[in-house]
Amino acid sequence: MDDATIKFVVPDDGADEMKRILKAVYASLNEKGYNPINQIVGYLLSEDPTYITNHKNARSLICKIDRDDLLSELVRHYLFDE
Repeated sequence: MDDATIKFVVPDDGADEMKRILKAVYASLNEKGYNPINQIVGYLLSEDPTYITNHKNARSLICKIDRDDLLSELVRHYLFDE
């Protein structure tokens, strides 16, 4: 039995595209009167795209981003960006 830890590496490619998409989704949710933070968190926790409105194609946009990549990027920004 191997006790080695497997290293999970997420490439930094596409961080700007993720940010652009997330901001567009946020704006669409806000325009429709939803609490964007709550809706995005609901989507991230459940992976259920119905938390995201179809307004301005937001649901389709967020589905273009790999959820694990998005979570990784959000954690990285939370910990290291000011």
